[in-house]
Amino acid sequence: MILIISLVLIVIGLLSIWFGTYNSLVKYRNWVDESWSQIDVQLKRRYELIPNLIETVKGYASHERETLEAVIKSRNGLVDNTNISREEAIAQNDVLSGALKSVFALAESYPNLQANENFLSLQEELTSTENKIAYARQLYNNTVMKYNTKIQTVPTNIVANAHGFNERSMLEIDKAERAPVKVSF
Repeated sequence: MILIISLVLIVIGLLSIWFGTYNSLVKYRNWVDESWSQIDVQLKRRYELIPNLIETVKGYASHERETLEAVIKSRNGLVDNTNISREEAIAQNDVLSGALKSVFALAESYPNLQANENFLSLQEELTSTENKIAYARQLYNNTVMKYNTKIQTVPTNIVANAHGFNERSMLEIDKAERAPVKVSF
């Protein structure tokens, strides 16, 4: 009788550990998904600001059509493309960031545009949004690192493998951005 009770208690203990580990993995997986959603929210905010910025710049720099069209094309490609991986979305957003830098550089050639309150406000909002995107990317990578560590360590990896928890990829910067910055005077 004592042997049966002992076996039942051991089984209940093991099941409790298994369920607790599984629930912990679900929690971490959900945190990864939630942190990706935060990136997505900021990217959507940026998509919505870009048309306003472009319209403001068009009024001052109508002959700079190529630069403006590149930004619009980059933005529209991202808005219309919902069936891409997270890594592809970030790569395309990096292209958009580069195009936006061209618009801000273009604005320096137009003193009236730089003095336009609407442009300055949009520029500030976009800069703020870019900072939020950078922070959200850091949060995502931190969350992915914790999740991946969790599913790779013993004994959690046993539960993770049994239930199909897979590693997630961290977001990385483009190789061109890793190159040293050249400063010349």
